[in-house]
Amino acid sequence: MKFSNIYMFCVLLLMGVNIQAQSVTKTMLRLPDTGQKTSYTSTFGEDNDYNINTPFFLKNVNGTVVDTITSLMWQQSDGGEMTIEDAYIYCDTLTLGGYSDWRLPNAQESFSILNHQYSNPALDINIFTKTAAEYWWTSEYQLNDKTKVWCTNAGGGIGNHPKSETVSAGGNKKFHVRAVRDVINPISIPNHFIDNLDSTITDNITLLEWQHIPNQNLLTWEQALIHAENLTLAGYSDWRLPNIKELQSLNDETHINPSVNPILSTQIGIKKYWSSTTLPNQTLKAWYWDTQFGITTYDNKTNSNYVMCVRNKTSNTGINSNEILQKNIFIYPNPASDFIQLPIESYTNPVIHIYNIQGTIVETLTMSKANKTTDISLIPNGIYWISIVDEHYQNVYKLIISR
Repeated sequence: MKFSNIYMFCVLLLMGVNIQAQSVTKTMLRLPDTGQKTSYTSTFGEDNDYNINTPFFLKNVNGTVVDTITSLMWQQSDGGEMTIEDAYIYCDTLTLGGYSDWRLPNAQESFSILNHQYSNPALDINIFTKTAAEYWWTSEYQLNDKTKVWCTNAGGGIGNHPKSETVSAGGNKKFHVRAVRDVINPISIPNHFIDNLDSTITDNITLLEWQHIPNQNLLTWEQALIHAENLTLAGYSDWRLPNIKELQSLNDETHINPSVNPILSTQIGIKKYWSSTTLPNQTLKAWYWDTQFGITTYDNKTNSNYVMCVRNKTSNTGINSNEILQKNIFIYPNPASDFIQLPIESYTNPVIHIYNIQGTIVETLTMSKANKTTDISLIPNGIYWISIVDEHYQNVYKLIISR
């Protein structure tokens, strides 16, 4: 179930004049939005003004959930309160939904399923079973301190906590475990960040482009929204204030003071950076990222913090040989019966797989630009994903087959 080697080769070529050795494993296909749908200000640029990768989960009937944005499969109901040591054992020995390759999620994976439209828990309880959890363990310890573990919390944040705080270790807080597994094999990215030499940085994991030298002035939250929307940098004017998941994606748990990759550390410094995401149960507050250790928490919107702007990496010409891009196409018809059409003219020699919701390839398609209609009559009714990968694009689309 691997993506095409063409994809990996293209990543090697990414904008390659100022590359540092910073190999990293990509386990999430895309970074989900926060799920925030409510507007909390008339000023444009807040979280709900941008819908890029709207969360979309598939609930299976076997106690598992598939995140169609990240391609990860999750345990629907967490495994309960336990120590971090037992959490590792629990995941390593878990058999659920017919799978035994479950593991403890890393910090960014655990943060990815939080929904910041909700609080206590900051989860969509129509998807994930509500439990008594106050925190959820991740697989990552604080740098140089094995007594502290990165944990997400029911309020919607993430931070480093003493492992002794949980009830099973003698504490008074409830740290639970939720297991995850890979539906699509992780991809090795040889270079996490690329300095574009135009005051911007490209993150090859999330495909986000960041302002390399953040604004040096402290701004209130409303001022931060206005500043980001009015920024023109490196020839682009589509900059915006990042949401809290995008900011947290920059965090590097292998570093502290600041908790970021060295290619970013000098410019970012030890500061607090506003996100565009409001705290839904205290709407006069917004989430920020503190780079000292990498926690996410919140502050009054009238207080002042720093700003680092972001934009989505896009191509104005359709194909850019220096980028891996996401491209929106329309599968027709969808729901489908016996045939589907894929407008793949802008793809070059695409590798196309159809996966079922368990992540198993049920069909591999070979299509030329002149042959974009394919027979799916032998595939049973159900919900599927179509993965399309070539030298320039990687995309996953939902397909419903119904007869």
